Amino acid sequence: QIQFVESGGALVQPGGSLRLSCVASGFSFDRYAMAWYRQAPGESREFVAIVTNDNQPTYAESIKGRFTISRDNAKNTVYLQMTNLKPDDTGVYFCKGIGQTFSSYWGQGTQVTVST
Repeated sequence: QIQFVESGGALVQPGGSLRLSCVASGFSFDRYAMAWYRQAPGESREFVAIVTNDNQPTYAESIKGRFTISRDNAKNTVYLQMTNLKPDDTGVYFCKGIGQTFSSYWGQGTQVTVST
């Protein structure tokens, strides 16, 4: 079945960097756009970035210039390189395939905490 397994989250100081990974399975990874979302405590889930199946990225305004999304189709993996992290970046980060096929599938997420 369809699965998304996120990893790489950690506690990091403001200004620090992290790279998140998400391994997908159960579908033809190279046919679909992939996206990252995040959910801060007490907030609804929000869009962070998307990469098309031919590697074209789009970013939320709040992270543009600091985060980079990429994918490795050979490894069924999508990445989120995060730099110059801010306390407002704190939250649980999720990846997801884009399309009706994936509407009910979410991974467990990975926790990112930006704090001194």
